[in-house]
Amino acid sequence: MDLPEKERHHLVSLADSILHHVILDEILSNLSEIDKKAFLYRFKENPEDEKIIEFLAERIDGIEDKIKQAADDLIKEMHKDLKGAKKVK
Repeated sequence: MDLPEKERHHLVSLADSILHHVILDEILSNLSEIDKKAFLYRFKENPEDEKIIEFLAERIDGIEDKIKQAADDLIKEMHKDLKGAKKVK
């Protein structure tokens, strides 16, 4: 797709934001209400804390695989949408 740099940057930023939301949704959908609060507190305090994944792994079986699958599904959907957008032009 030939897009101006500004539009390309906007689309990349949008895709990144959507990916973050999909991952957060996957995490929150698999936590209890108490664990959601604890996770959100930890994440707000330090989103790059490597212990967050340990926290999640203790509470959600196979969380790394679930996150990867959610991201892969989103990427496939985005590729499909881009192919469809190219055909419309």
